[in-house]
Amino acid sequence: MSTQTPQRPRRNFYGRFKGKALKQSQKTYLNEDLDALSPGAVDWDANPERHPLDLKALFGGKDVWLEVGFGGGEHLVHQAANNPDIGIIGAEPYINGVAMLLGKIRKAGVENLAVHPGDARDLFDVLPEASISRAFLLYPDPWPKTRHHRRRFVTQEHLEPLARALKPGSIFRVATDIPDYVRQTLEEVPRAGFEWLAERPADWREPWDDWISTRYEQKALREGRTPHYLTFRRKD
Repeated sequence: MSTQTPQRPRRNFYGRFKGKALKQSQKTYLNEDLDALSPGAVDWDANPERHPLDLKALFGGKDVWLEVGFGGGEHLVHQAANNPDIGIIGAEPYINGVAMLLGKIRKAGVENLAVHPGDARDLFDVLPEASISRAFLLYPDPWPKTRHHRRRFVTQEHLEPLARALKPGSIFRVATDIPDYVRQTLEEVPRAGFEWLAERPADWREPWDDWISTRYEQKALREGRTPHYLTFRRKD
């Protein structure tokens, strides 16, 4: 029986990989800490056959959570520190954000974290089916122009593989301060196999009990925008 190596898909990436010059301390974090935090072979060059990650070996059989686009890493480290009984993977292509996260990991001393410094779609390729217990999408790039809405995370290109990786009944949280992003989220996420859990206005106006406000949220509040907190459940 012959097997074929999967063909690498063409994926346009529209965000930023790098911003302003890194501080020397951040360069040190990247050089000394990043490799040890890898969840395994994610990139196509390292894993062209797209073998699934061994999450049981990575986290010792703990439940695994996922944060897509962790920004500066405040929420990711907060969840890791407050939930030592879980493992959590963060995916973020913006290397300045990755460097900020690594500094926070050193300061907090958390050890139940893995980091993919790249496109979440590559990570989705190698996450085992129904392996993730909770996922977070917090203040994603809003791509405000109408012609750019297809670049948003809340499209089926991203949501379908995310749904495949999530366990039935698992929770998917989305936070955004952009009303039109809320609209698109409420349209697209249920199409991918989720149900919105809100029953009253407070369920999307008030943050979650274990929430920590991020620098992106603080910027939104300073500029007069209203955060929305949307909770979905992966259908069985």
